[in-house]
Amino acid sequence: MRTFTKVLLVILVIFIIAQFFQPEKNDGEMATLDPFLNYTNPPEVVMTILETSCFDCHSAHTEYPWYNNITPVNYWLANHVNDGKKHFDMSKWDEYSLKQKDHKMEELIEMVEDKEMPLDSYTWAHSEANLSEEQIKSVIDWGEKVRLKLEMESKPQ
Repeated sequence: MRTFTKVLLVILVIFIIAQFFQPEKNDGEMATLDPFLNYTNPPEVVMTILETSCFDCHSAHTEYPWYNNITPVNYWLANHVNDGKKHFDMSKWDEYSLKQKDHKMEELIEMVEDKEMPLDSYTWAHSEANLSEEQIKSVIDWGEKVRLKLEMESKPQ
């Protein structure tokens, strides 16, 4: 056998064996989002945006595409989800202090306004997650209302 064929065969065997090793899935219950949704009370248009553009990487529940079953793609996706949750996990809303909640909402507004979120790598595969200027404005307006509510709660009575 030629060297090139041997190398190709080894790579194929490694690829096949790798399929038996999968990262942990982010498949928590959607109910973990209830405290966040109840507190922030997003209007219907913002709720749709959250569902299509945010929850997969910023909550305890990810809707995985078919290609998540392929190693090493699944590890790459798991890394994105874990990184997103590290920055803001809507499923852990009740664990944040008022100051942290305000900071998370401030960052959300800033990232959406600067078009840094959703990530390009996400919107390439999920075109429905691309936000129009009108949708961006809806998210910003909602986020500012949430921040105002948080500010009012943090002031002593």
